Amino acid sequence: MSQRIHETAIVSKDAAIGQEVEIGPYSIIGEGVTLKDNVKVGPHAVIEGDTVIGEGCRIFQFASIGSMSQDLKDTGGEGKLVVGSGNTFREFVTINCGTPDGGGMTTIGDNCFFMAYAHVAHDCRIGNFVVMANVATLAGHVTVEDFAGLGGLVAVHQFVKIGEHTFIGGGSMTSMDIAPYMKVSHGKGARAKVMGPNVIGLDRRGFTKESITAIKGAYKIIWRSNKMLNEALKEAEGEFGEVAEVKHLIDFIRSSERGLLR
Repeated sequence: MSQRIHETAIVSKDAAIGQEVEIGPYSIIGEGVTLKDNVKVGPHAVIEGDTVIGEGCRIFQFASIGSMSQDLKDTGGEGKLVVGSGNTFREFVTINCGTPDGGGMTTIGDNCFFMAYAHVAHDCRIGNFVVMANVATLAGHVTVEDFAGLGGLVAVHQFVKIGEHTFIGGGSMTSMDIAPYMKVSHGKGARAKVMGPNVIGLDRRGFTKESITAIKGAYKIIWRSNKMLNEALKEAEGEFGEVAEVKHLIDFIRSSERGLLR
């Protein structure tokens, strides 16, 4: 086992430290923390709570990972944070653990990138390959599906769901669910508005022309036909429902609890 732990770092004897782990000067690793193999922690970072950091993650200076939530009802001590492999947390990123009232766990998948000052609050569920740009902020209980991208200064209300392969432009604010495969920006104010399918992003990620065409067709029916939502969903399902991506889009919308950004 090879570890490089700076002499000024404070590492609890009860923390579990894997192989090839690096911990920089003045960083603090708490007693409930597990750092799996090849994790790199920069200087002045704090990792605490019942927290598991997966293999190959990189945590930059001044990040705060696994801290107690900012929920006023939370008395601490029972929440958990589980982070997958290959994630990057840049400077001053803050990730809170779960709360007893919210399921007890915050989870992050694999290969996500959190830029400086990004914030993930308690009980969030983050998928794989998610990118949060500088100062993007998630309130508690937010779900973000795979390959979603959040621009700088994006703010997401608690309990909102962000669909896969969605891109949210910088400075947008949303309190409603954002459907998969969409491109979102803000209009005259800061409130998010669906601009259309994320065609460029879908093409870059290898979606077929047939799938993209079906998503565009479903978008026109659901967002541009001026029909009631249930009626629009039935029409989109009848015309494009055999396409897997459209089926996921429709299922996502029907399962929405906060309401759809439409």
